[in-house]
Amino acid sequence: MENPVINALTDLTHPCQGLADLLTVREKKGCFKGLKLAFVGDMFNMSHTTMIWGTMMGIDTYIAGPLEKYKPNSDIVKLAREKAEAGGSKLVLTSNLEEAVTDADIIFAITFVSMGQKDIEQKKKDFAPFQVTEDVLVKAKDDVIFMHPLPAHRGDELTEEVVEGPHSVVWDQAENRMHVQKAVLCSVIG
Repeated sequence: MENPVINALTDLTHPCQGLADLLTVREKKGCFKGLKLAFVGDMFNMSHTTMIWGTMMGIDTYIAGPLEKYKPNSDIVKLAREKAEAGGSKLVLTSNLEEAVTDADIIFAITFVSMGQKDIEQKKKDFAPFQVTEDVLVKAKDDVIFMHPLPAHRGDELTEEVVEGPHSVVWDQAENRMHVQKAVLCSVIG
């Protein structure tokens, strides 16, 4: 008898969160193909997961951060580029926040420092120019949605006005985690 293993979170990926993110985009945008997603923050498990689901679903996926110092996993980037090519979308890694968010349908922020990482103060300084503010949101489409897997660090990766503003869907996204994780459990227990 096989025993299923559910990857709830690793340093490399966070697929359960990715499923909740997909559900949230589907609920809020109605489709995937042709959307532009700007992911802003740490080049860790959530950037990897977002690259994969974004490109798999035909979303032009932009990953923004200080790439001269922090880089996503090269195997994940290769896989996401293959998915993008197969699905007719693109994957763009950029250190230019404005390039990533201009005309975006979705802005997805993540903490600047992931759990268990060191050099917290240095990372906060390096990522500070990538904070999502109202000035950043206005560069996106008028109906942009703002996503974040929570917990959010107000004043670091985002401002209070963004997370509590009219574009924020973070609470629906958090609720969707419960729904997709129940579905995953149902699928493995039959």
